[in-house]
Amino acid sequence: MAKQYDVLFRLLLLGDSGVGKTCLLCRFTDNEFHPSHISTIGVDFKMKTLLIDGVKVRIQIWDTAGQERYQTITKQYYRRAQGIFLVYDITSERSFQHIMKWASDVDEYAPEKVQKILVGNKSDEVDKRQVATEQGVKLAKAYGMDFFETSAFTNHNITETFTRLAEQVLAANKKDLDLLRMSMNDELDLAALEEEEGLCDGAASDQRKGCWC
Repeated sequence: MAKQYDVLFRLLLLGDSGVGKTCLLCRFTDNEFHPSHISTIGVDFKMKTLLIDGVKVRIQIWDTAGQERYQTITKQYYRRAQGIFLVYDITSERSFQHIMKWASDVDEYAPEKVQKILVGNKSDEVDKRQVATEQGVKLAKAYGMDFFETSAFTNHNITETFTRLAEQVLAANKKDLDLLRMSMNDELDLAALEEEEGLCDGAASDQRKGCWC
């Protein structure tokens, strides 16, 4: 059976309730949009495999309830994440302002190498826009993050956003992956050498037995 993936990464969707985290996730993994989706209770996740630079990257994307900074279980999700989406709703100035709090939580609890992307969702709702694109660009630049405006409704920038974060996580962990591959290759080479030596020893033993006959 062919190997399903080469590496597994965990990504986390963060942001206020109602910004569309679950809709983003469903659109990316299942290409579905549910406008009347009930707010997430607790934590849910979905999986998808991407091919990046010849590497089969399996991403496990965790969708949180939007109130996670008030929950004691949150810290473990931060600590185990390799990549984080900071999501706000372009029709909600309040959700945009809260990004700074989310980013602060990431800095406090997430690993040092965690990769982050800022996402302004619901870009299709232009008539309700409260946060200008330029504001998102400026905030992302201040935090050293890439920035995407997305729409789960129209499927705008969904694949691009998730793929970009997966690429960044893969690049950030490439050194560790290369070391792991080298270690695995060394083990395989050692096993092959031991097997070869075993065959040689067996052949030598047979030769010695032949001499004594």
